[in-house]
This record gives sequence, C-alpha cells and structure tokens, in this order.
Amino acid sequence: MKKILDTRRKTHGNYTETAAAIQETKDLWRAHPGWENLSPVQRETLEMVAHKVGRILCGNPNFIDHWVDIAGYAQITSDRVDE
Repeated sequence: MKKILDTRRKTHGNYTETAAAIQETKDLWRAHPGWENLSPVQRETLEMVAHKVGRILCGNPNFIDHWVDIAGYAQITSDRVDE
C-alpha cells in the first residue's frame, strides 16, 4: 500500500492540499445560480473535472491520465446533452 500511495503522491500531489483545492472549486461552482440548471450528469462531470484539475494543480501537470480523464468526462457528457 505504501508504494502505491507514494506513486500517487507524485502524480496526484499531497492529498490534503489537493482535497482543499478541489473542495474550494466545488464550493465556488455550487454557489453559482447556474448550478441549479444543470442535470445530475452535468454536475457530476463538472465535479470530476474539478477533481482532475486539483490533481493537475497540486500534482504532476504532465501526467497524461489527468488530461485524458477530463476529455473523457466531457465526451461522456456531451453525448448525453439534449439540444
């Protein structure tokens, strides 16, 4: 377990710092009036993007998985948007 956590710390950053950055972002977005206009899928996607951005800011910004995950969540959501 220690080896896995040490590896994650290099790519995802310090958990306490990353969690704080993610929660600050989520709090900001949830407080916006437009939040209520979003579907559950759209809200979850934005929260996952906040999660990934937190890891980018606090961890390794060159870890490709962070960016691929953001693109994946955006694609999954855009496939479900009704025009």
